[in-house]
Amino acid sequence: MWFDGVRAVKNYRQAKIKAIVEAQSIETQEELAAILREQKIDVTQATVSRDIKELHLVKVPYGRGKYRYAFPKDLQRAHSEVKMKKIFQDVVTHIESSGNLIVIKTHPGAGGTVAFALDNAHWPELIGTVAGDDTILVIVKQGVSAQDVAEHMRNMITSE
Repeated sequence: MWFDGVRAVKNYRQAKIKAIVEAQSIETQEELAAILREQKIDVTQATVSRDIKELHLVKVPYGRGKYRYAFPKDLQRAHSEVKMKKIFQDVVTHIESSGNLIVIKTHPGAGGTVAFALDNAHWPELIGTVAGDDTILVIVKQGVSAQDVAEHMRNMITSE
């Protein structure tokens, strides 16, 4: 479906925004849009504005009266279970577990978004994630059933 393609483009663009904001001090939407265009991502200021809102970016001071975009400190609130379900339903295509590992497959470009959401959900069962473009490796703590955690993740995709 064409809608999946649009969603994949959006997820890819938002993953790029995340990487840019974490690597550079971005002061304005126009500056962010220009960097995206340099990376061959065609955007408008309105699109960047919507992405900033959806990513929950905030302006924080960084010296001499200047402000830059950053992720909020209260990431657990920003990545609630409801938001996690929405992310999983939108982009996750497959979840498989083995031992204390879970592999999550996503639409192209969405791996970073899903890993970011999992890392900031602060699930006590998880040690952490390693993300690629469309694949995430999730490491589950010793003594915790990766199969149970994977099943919980699968339920997020199927539950309304």
